[in-house]
Amino acid sequence: MIPTLPGITTVAQTITLALSPIFMLTAIGQLLNVLAGRLSRVIDRVRALEQLHPRSTGPEHDRHIWELRLLDRRISIINASLFLAVSSAVMTSLVVVSLFVATLGKLHFASIVAIAFILAMILLIASLVSFMFEVRLSLRAIHVRKEYLDG
Repeated sequence: MIPTLPGITTVAQTITLALSPIFMLTAIGQLLNVLAGRLSRVIDRVRALEQLHPRSTGPEHDRHIWELRLLDRRISIINASLFLAVSSAVMTSLVVVSLFVATLGKLHFASIVAIAFILAMILLIASLVSFMFEVRLSLRAIHVRKEYLDG
């Protein structure tokens, strides 16, 4: 018996099924863009503070140390969020590939595809939660200090 290739209709249906994960990849790409931008800005701020730190004294010196610690924590959180978002993108890509492999090979591993998609979503959720935590943490450094508001 000669194996038959799937018809154009089957491939078109698979492409339709793959569109949602592909849109998700687009959204993850935008998230990665935002995270990379935030990481860049944090690193720029660290470099600026590292220049000021040796020349500072007293309360200003303490403020620099406090902010450098906060920025170091933010870098760690952004890196974790980036890792989770990239992992989600990889899992989402595997879902798309799995859809086509299953169609072309007439394989039945819907459970594997579903589990991969669920894992991709969990990784994306974890990345977004990390991002939210980093944004909240960044607000601690942005608040106008009381001594400026009183005078």
